[in-house]
Amino acid sequence: TALVARVNGTLQDLDRPLENDTDLELLDFSTPEGRAAFWQSGACVLGAVAEQFYGATLCSAQATEDGFFCDVHMGDRTVQRGELPALEDACAAFARAGHCFERLEATRQQLAELFKHNSFQLQQIEEEVTSPTATVYRCGPLLQLCRGPLLRHTGLIRAFRVLTSSAAFWRGDGGRRSLQRVTAVAFPSAQDLADWQQAQDEAALRDHRRIGRVSPTLGVRLSVLSLMFAHRPRSWRELPLRLADFGVLHRNEPPGTLTGLTRVRRFQQDDAHIFCTLEQVSVPASVPPHRVTPPLSPLTPRPQLEGEIDACLDFVRTVYAVLGFSFRLALATRPPGFLGDPETWDRAEQQLERSLRAFGQPWELSPADGAFYGPKIDIRIRDALGRQHQCGTIQLDFQM
Repeated sequence: TALVARVNGTLQDLDRPLENDTDLELLDFSTPEGRAAFWQSGACVLGAVAEQFYGATLCSAQATEDGFFCDVHMGDRTVQRGELPALEDACAAFARAGHCFERLEATRQQLAELFKHNSFQLQQIEEEVTSPTATVYRCGPLLQLCRGPLLRHTGLIRAFRVLTSSAAFWRGDGGRRSLQRVTAVAFPSAQDLADWQQAQDEAALRDHRRIGRVSPTLGVRLSVLSLMFAHRPRSWRELPLRLADFGVLHRNEPPGTLTGLTRVRRFQQDDAHIFCTLEQVSVPASVPPHRVTPPLSPLTPRPQLEGEIDACLDFVRTVYAVLGFSFRLALATRPPGFLGDPETWDRAEQQLERSLRAFGQPWELSPADGAFYGPKIDIRIRDALGRQHQCGTIQLDFQM
């Protein structure tokens, strides 16, 4: 069943009229875009029901790669685990009622009037809406600031599962008001939900928390390898210089955030640095961002930097294949507040893009998601429970 449409490259609701000749593509739940719209619609259903169920104030309702969640403000009250089945039933009944998702364009003045009783939404409007108008969706009693696209009506959501409840903070800031977060997942059919549940049950059997205690892994740090490199003058004849270490690290994480292997206080991290000179970058500075030059002739010597990046990608593929991991790649570009000059960042991003194209595996762009000191290639894998994690990275750092 088609859920949303791509019209001339832009996603939009199925019921929006076509104004002229268009390049039209219909997207269903099997596509990432269709699934995202389905789960964003599910988040709106969850938010609408939570407001009524608890008499709460809806703060946000968002889709994720694995489902969706809503954050609500309930004062000092909390969502109890024993209440989740009743909440799930209420969500399923709301979906069966077939409420339409009605798209509205509102001015900033109209938005202020529509959300005058919701200080959270008003703050979101103040911080995020920079254009004269913004998109609002109405669904039953719910009004939600949302770009869309969404489904035509809630009746397309035929299977609903509320998963967890937990504490959260508005905008993720521990100094702001405490909220309650409810996560859920929804599907176009009961069979889809049953298949998902079976996959979760099978993955849970392989969960390390069930199998036994395993040493922690993964983390962030400033590398001692840079100090090793800089402890004496270096010659260009030493480059590229490859150094690696396996250091024990500590982070004083708050007790409430510790979980499994992904958030720990002590862990051991493998780290490697390959030192090259800036002059070894092969992409001319005049090339626009995210456009690569024609491929090198087979007879052209490969620049050292390009060869090192290509070798890192091949190494990732070899190691992950041995471990049985499939992985996704993303090029993370410069964020706000980056160090250095834009021209150097452009050259670094172009070199990583050139290597990704040569690697031959699908990749995606992750704008403004790079480290403050350089762009990177993120390697993302899924764990036994189907959750996605950013694992290794290949970074170009001209600031260290």
